[in-house]
Amino acid sequence: MDWRSLPPLSALRAFAAFAEAGNVTDAGVALGVSHAAVSQQLRLLETHLDAALLDRSGRALRLTAEGQQLAHTLRGGFALMAEGVAQIVAAREERPLHISVTPNFAASWLMPRLSGFRSLHPEIDLMIDPTPKVVTLSADGIDMAIRYGGGGWAGVETELLWESAMVVVGSPSLTAGIDPQDLEALADLPWIEEFGMSEASRWRYRMMGETRRGSTLQVPGNLLLDGARDGQGVTVVPRRFVEPDIEAGRLVVLHEETIPGTGYHIVTRPGVLRTPLKSFVTWLRREGRTE
Repeated sequence: MDWRSLPPLSALRAFAAFAEAGNVTDAGVALGVSHAAVSQQLRLLETHLDAALLDRSGRALRLTAEGQQLAHTLRGGFALMAEGVAQIVAAREERPLHISVTPNFAASWLMPRLSGFRSLHPEIDLMIDPTPKVVTLSADGIDMAIRYGGGGWAGVETELLWESAMVVVGSPSLTAGIDPQDLEALADLPWIEEFGMSEASRWRYRMMGETRRGSTLQVPGNLLLDGARDGQGVTVVPRRFVEPDIEAGRLVVLHEETIPGTGYHIVTRPGVLRTPLKSFVTWLRREGRTE
């Protein structure tokens, strides 16, 4: 096919809209442009084809025989195009919603609430991927991530879900007599961390550098707080996850850092969100506000 011989698609769309609507005003409304813009595209098409597609002899524009032939061809062509696009969009909308979250966030916050979303949207299939790795979002892969930090990361859209300070916590039996301001003393204690480099371990390395003399136990995120409550080590965690434990005396805060705007962010690709993702983000916002 010689693509260069084809008229501009905008001119063909304007002509097809005119043929369907019967006048330039309604065609403009259908296309979201002015009637003058439609008239300009019609003349451009006639010039490109060097053919009279419209009869302008009367008060209203009418299709010539050549215009009727082209309108018939375009009607079928655009119908096939619309069908192809609809199939792609439908497949995109129907595929499972793929969400990447850190293991600690999944275990401590998301999973206890997720039944609420599933009750509201039983038609949406979910894939929750708990990983400390920073993932790449794509149109046919991971739709959204939830990550801890200050937001504003390049190449993605970020929205603060909720703020939370980072705290070092441990059981009262393990931390008795420890000065909360003495990072040297904290360095001598046994530590519990998630597998991999999580938001908590990054914070620990930034705050304490190489001052880490105590042994480290690495566990899945869903076991992290159980180990801390049992006195197996101290750990770093967003304060919101352990507020009930702090209030009940099961865990003691040894160190805390609060930076405004720092917390868990909803991370999406730029552009319009597909319908299932839009529903999930709306639900997340509502859950975040109820905290």
